[in-house]
Amino acid sequence: MRLHAYGEWKRTPKDTFFRRHRVLVLNPGSTSTKTSVFEGDEERFTEELQHSAEELKAFEGRPITDQFTFRKEAVLRFLADKGLGLGDLDAVAGRGGLLRPIPHGTWKVGAAMLDDLRAGQRGEHASNLGALIASELVAGTGTPAYIVDPVVVDEADPKVRISGLKELPRRVISHALNQIATARRYAEEHETFYERVNVIVAHMGGGITVGAHRKGRYIDVNNGLDGEGPFSPQRTGTLPAGQLIDLCFSGKYTKAELKLKNKGRGGMIDLLGTSDMREVERRVEAGDAEATLVYDAMIYQIAKAITGQVPAFEGAPIDAILLTGGMARSPKLVGELTRLTAALGCPVKVYPGENEMAALAKGALRVLSGREAAKDYPPAI
Repeated sequence: MRLHAYGEWKRTPKDTFFRRHRVLVLNPGSTSTKTSVFEGDEERFTEELQHSAEELKAFEGRPITDQFTFRKEAVLRFLADKGLGLGDLDAVAGRGGLLRPIPHGTWKVGAAMLDDLRAGQRGEHASNLGALIASELVAGTGTPAYIVDPVVVDEADPKVRISGLKELPRRVISHALNQIATARRYAEEHETFYERVNVIVAHMGGGITVGAHRKGRYIDVNNGLDGEGPFSPQRTGTLPAGQLIDLCFSGKYTKAELKLKNKGRGGMIDLLGTSDMREVERRVEAGDAEATLVYDAMIYQIAKAITGQVPAFEGAPIDAILLTGGMARSPKLVGELTRLTAALGCPVKVYPGENEMAALAKGALRVLSGREAAKDYPPAI
């Protein structure tokens, strides 16, 4: 431990005292599958397996889940290139998809989960492939397959789901994996546990979600998938309802076009023609008045979303605001958010990037080491 404290620790050739479980981690995206092998907390191999437009063309118009065999073969080639086989793995952890609302944690991949993902009743998303690929890889081997903190993690009180229209209750869909991993990381750095901290986490990437984490429960967050919350590089965020209704019936756009504007072609893309925040900041530094106004507006909306989570803690003090995601790499943006949220009286901590691969690995490792029990899906009501 003294060597570790001074940065002189060298990796031992054998895991004599603490076993380093080997975990394959899968994070499917729309055009790639991020794949890593972890030995304990150490990432030994990683690669983003790209799937060309030509390869994906065969799946156009078909459910996303039809791709799992094609992507599984790509993962097997990755393992073979690294000199590994399925027998070398202690577990496979895949990104969780659009399932029924569930509490946070590590979940066993089983028949009920696979049936829900294949049915796709809660939506089509590349993350639905994570459990399917993991299940295919371990079939017949006895190696466990897990998902960790999928986008549907929902531990909110019933009052959080109430909207002003009975037919449209709020849905809780967010960057749960990175949200919870960031809160856990903060707790570890302060020598405590997720179950003992109160933090607000702002995940700022292509979409933005701002969540309240109270003593180990993920109790409120905006639905970033459907466009609720601040506008972002690619999403419109919450829109004026009356004006949106008028736009929907104006005849100017089809339903598909409006869906794309809401998620994919909205936000910075619609306002400034780019989703690259580095380009936006270059325009701001160059004195572009329009870019400055839009940039300031986005930061203002993120700050409002952060401060808007205060009631979720019911008067209890907030330990910290945690900023994560790709945009957390910007000192300018972090500085502005720190200034605008200073009235909360708590520190702002920055954890740049999405950290999803490590979060998936750690979820599996907590189970393999006996620190946490894997949950059975669906949860008991």
